[in-house]
Amino acid sequence: MTRRAAPHRGTDFHYGDAEPAADGPDASDVVPEDAAEDATEGGPPRVYFEKPSKTRAKQQSHAMQGLGEALAELSMERLKATDMPELLLDAILQYRKTRTHEGRRRQMQYVGKLMRSADEAVLREAVASATVGSARDTLLLHEAERWRAELIADDAALDRWLLLHPETDTQQLRSLVRAARRDAASLASEARQPRSFRELFQFLKPSITVDV
Repeated sequence: MTRRAAPHRGTDFHYGDAEPAADGPDASDVVPEDAAEDATEGGPPRVYFEKPSKTRAKQQSHAMQGLGEALAELSMERLKATDMPELLLDAILQYRKTRTHEGRRRQMQYVGKLMRSADEAVLREAVASATVGSARDTLLLHEAERWRAELIADDAALDRWLLLHPETDTQQLRSLVRAARRDAASLASEARQPRSFRELFQFLKPSITVDV
């Protein structure tokens, strides 16, 4: 009995041709890793969005929490002046009130999630501005202390100061310097700075400027 050949199914396959995958997607449906968009016939271009990896998402979460911690360190005045959703502000204030380590950790995770709906650039600008302001204040204090020490120790420092700050009330400055020198001569090394030192410092500070 002559056996009939089984009916031909599927596409023709010839030796030398690439063997098609049994169950995998067709090559035309595979999205290249470096492809931003792929045009299809008869329709608009297809845009592919790469899903962030778990590692990248975790890094972003940590970055948001770090920014949240920096915001929580701002003064109340700066914090309330920063443009952010009310819910985020309340969450940061609650974090500041929380005392337990675990409670603070959980609350900061919540803050990090809320920050996704805020303008990150605005928040970072607020932190940067506060950091620069703090650095400027520190430099101003150091500079005022340096001038005070020089004025007490050296007569020539008074001439240098007046040259840089001609608007200074010379008579008042000379009086403050004399009082500070008088107290310095009788000041024990472990004693607290006398009032004349503090008054001279406060007199000098408004005239000092620094670049950060």
